[in-house]
Amino acid sequence: MALNLNLSFTAAPLASPAPRRARARAAASFRASASSPALDRRRRPQNVPGDFFVDHRCIDCQTCRWMAPEVFKRVDGKAAVAAQPISEEDRTKALQVTCHANLLSSSIFLNFNAKLNHASHVVGVQALLSCPTSSIHTEKPAKDILQVQDMFPIPIDTDLLPGVYLCGYHSQDSYGATSYLITHPDGNILVDSPRYTTKLADNIKKLGGARYMFLTHKDDVADHRKWAELLKCERIIHSGDVENVTVDVEWKLTGNGPWNIGADFELIHTPGHTEGSVCLFYKPLKALFTGDHVAKSEESDGLNLFRMYSKQSVGLQLDSLRKLLKLDFQWFLPGHGYRIHYKDVHAKDSAIESAIASYTS
Repeated sequence: MALNLNLSFTAAPLASPAPRRARARAAASFRASASSPALDRRRRPQNVPGDFFVDHRCIDCQTCRWMAPEVFKRVDGKAAVAAQPISEEDRTKALQVTCHANLLSSSIFLNFNAKLNHASHVVGVQALLSCPTSSIHTEKPAKDILQVQDMFPIPIDTDLLPGVYLCGYHSQDSYGATSYLITHPDGNILVDSPRYTTKLADNIKKLGGARYMFLTHKDDVADHRKWAELLKCERIIHSGDVENVTVDVEWKLTGNGPWNIGADFELIHTPGHTEGSVCLFYKPLKALFTGDHVAKSEESDGLNLFRMYSKQSVGLQLDSLRKLLKLDFQWFLPGHGYRIHYKDVHAKDSAIESAIASYTS
């Protein structure tokens, strides 16, 4: 089934966000303020002393740890600052996480901030901006917060993944899931929904907006209605994952697919995490956007199927994993957890086969 890029579609009217809620959420994205006694009481004792710290509201979504691994670690079941940023790059990453951005690895900033003399500082700020629960703070006001905020969306790798960006601004409604923007001559695609902010919206518009919003599954839809209203994009989700919050989505996929968006994008039905989980395969770049179907394990180089959160049988999800053996890709770009770049398709297939063996042994 092909989704016609030239098809004209009139979206159903969408409700405008309540001004009070919008103001509250905008305020929540600027938590990098001076510490107060109340804020200090929320500071987890597992943090090392220093400017950056994580509070007790952390939901252990991993965002800060893959985004700024030099700064954040998992301690006693939640994130904590294990080492204060010592460079401007580290600080920028940390601030990006704190302000709700969720990036996938420190390599993102190696090229982006190579010319910044204060790189460590910037990394910390990036992490601060991405935390979905505003759980990361600085003792002193972060004067560079606006500079870091303007970096989103951030290119993942301008050489290997040209035109693919991390949106940042992760939403607690999606348990901190990562959203991506793909720029493409036939129309940009927003993969899953970031938290709505005016600044991010302005920056996405500068990159050409979005023609489609592809929702990998029902858990990571976040502020999809606000984005659809703003960008006038057509949303896509599998009918098996349609609920009240997505009943007005324009494209509802039916059956087992695969489906196509033009010549470059193929949608692969991968049920198991949910009935309607679907991966997006960007064929020219050999990249697979996996939603919650599969990602790299935080503890090892193996693959994680998030079985404790899956809503269907392990057998069904393993069958979906086997489908990926037939695809020619090298990148896993997940909704949660760490992204992976394999050296070749054989390495990817070997990792998948090992994961299947581990879940069936």
